Amino acid sequence: MNNTNGYLNMELLRFTTAGSVDDGKSTLIGRLLYDSKSIFEDQLQAVKDASERLGGDEVNLALLTDGLRAEREQGITIDVAYRYFATPKRKFIIADTPGHIEYTRNMVTGASTADVAIILIDARNGIVEQSKRHAYIASLLQIPHVIIAINKMDLVDFSEEVYNNIRREFENISKILKLKTTYFIPISAKDGDNVVEQSDKTPWYNGIPLLQLLESIPVHKNESELPARFPVQYIIRPHRKDFHDYRGYAGRVAGGSFKVGDHITVLPSRTQSVITAIDEADKSINEAFTPQSVTLRLADNIDISRGDMIIKTEDQHPTLSAQITLMVCWLNHKALKPGGRYLVRHTSDETLALIQQVHYKVNINTLENNPVDKMVNMNDIALIKIKTLKPLKFDSYADNRITGSLVLIDENTFETVGAGMIVHDLEDETFTI
Repeated sequence: MNNTNGYLNMELLRFTTAGSVDDGKSTLIGRLLYDSKSIFEDQLQAVKDASERLGGDEVNLALLTDGLRAEREQGITIDVAYRYFATPKRKFIIADTPGHIEYTRNMVTGASTADVAIILIDARNGIVEQSKRHAYIASLLQIPHVIIAINKMDLVDFSEEVYNNIRREFENISKILKLKTTYFIPISAKDGDNVVEQSDKTPWYNGIPLLQLLESIPVHKNESELPARFPVQYIIRPHRKDFHDYRGYAGRVAGGSFKVGDHITVLPSRTQSVITAIDEADKSINEAFTPQSVTLRLADNIDISRGDMIIKTEDQHPTLSAQITLMVCWLNHKALKPGGRYLVRHTSDETLALIQQVHYKVNINTLENNPVDKMVNMNDIALIKIKTLKPLKFDSYADNRITGSLVLIDENTFETVGAGMIVHDLEDETFTI
């Protein structure tokens, strides 16, 4: 029982992997699972059998993660594959995303909740256009930590010069894209060098192996230090007689924290009150932090609806506006329609929106902004302006990844067609390499 409780209470780190085709993403994940003893004997035997059928002399660890049999036989991975494993220090969720440019939307999906992005670079090829694309998406999604895994070092004789040249070039890209924290590791995913164990083939590398880095990277985000945000999802008014005075507002803390006694303001009405109690499941607590799901009780019986936002009166308020500029990754095979109408879902709120303007489309490979080409197709990323039917309560994505994001939905098919990251300063999203 104690071991189970220890596992449940272990810290969780979410990371995504990205790289060009054949850079070794699946092999790296397979190596992590294999060397950390996170696979079962029957899984390993199935991989050994599959490796023999495919004519390989060695166990192909990529088959641990390469999904469907048809995909394996074609030698490609075409969707986001989520994998789970744990070490004595931490639990992990891996999003293995495809490297092909036509699957940009898959990388955005897989990386949207990541604490860490691992970008693989083939030591023989160095930084290619897709490496820049993956770095751009990591920057766009504000991923706190980026690990550059320079793979296949065994094929360049573990050359320190090759490693340093790639590192210097990427450090320049990192500065331009304003990546937050960047780490560099020389690895051979195929043989396991610097993946789980330190390699004696890179005596010039003074850092730690990849798994040790993943176990030690801080995942305590500063979300609880942000201005307090509480989008209301549901109004709780029990019908039982012993609860006749109960009125609570259920939701998930989307930034900062709330304490009993805090003075709060409800948006958009700007009505004010005081928190008298905070309920979590079957108990009351004194304080709730991001991202806890709780019910707030207030001193006043005021009119609050789903989609309203409770904030601390003393905190910086979110922007309240119907004019919103955002970077959008288009997810649908039908192109974005300038002047078209879409549903918008933002936190617990929903409304209609018109596409007012396409400022520019990003050339994902060169990272140049194209203000002439306004046709936004599937996997394209563009800066657009929308006008919503009612004002939304939002922060910039750079300030709050929850209240700064939204999705666009086709109002006829109800398909999610776009994932948006709200920006305040257009210059912040302009990069040139």
